[in-house]
Amino acid sequence: MSGKLIIISAPSGCGKSTIIHDLTQRGNIDMTFSVSATNRKPRAGEIDGVHYHFLSTGEFHDRIAAGDFLEYEEVYPGRFYGTLKSEINRALDAGRNIVLDIDVKGGINVKRLYGQRAISIFIKPPSVEELRRRLENRGTESREVIDERISRAEFELSLAPEFDTVVVNDNLEKAIDNTERVITGFITGK
Repeated sequence: MSGKLIIISAPSGCGKSTIIHDLTQRGNIDMTFSVSATNRKPRAGEIDGVHYHFLSTGEFHDRIAAGDFLEYEEVYPGRFYGTLKSEINRALDAGRNIVLDIDVKGGINVKRLYGQRAISIFIKPPSVEELRRRLENRGTESREVIDERISRAEFELSLAPEFDTVVVNDNLEKAIDNTERVITGFITGK
């Protein structure tokens, strides 16, 4: 039996990676995490092949030219993220459900490709102001980068209706529970 795709997308800082991590730790859902590729440098504590496949810009472009990506996006000028086909095929062929933590446009594109074999979930902040506060509290980006992320988030929020389900992350535990309920219903067909 072939696995199913669980697409989780959100503007940066909305908690999608935390939600996915916590769902994985709970262990209630049979799913494997898809490791995305990026050409950005690893953040403190990030491990190549675990958090991302960290590629140089040249390597990323070579993989694009070779057709190795299911989807990729230049999320910010010169900053690429993508999903390697090999990551998805490996899990699906093994009958595993695979969760994709991908950008909003990538999520929409993958959902179009996989149709009913995929569910797309959009994680939304309670407000743009709250999103700005979260990004500032991270302490990992400059004011200019945060402004750029907020500008992009405003555009991405306009795409939320293209997703199967929207989960508002105004309370992390509640958002995790709601996301778990949606995924479980999709996998079991209930």
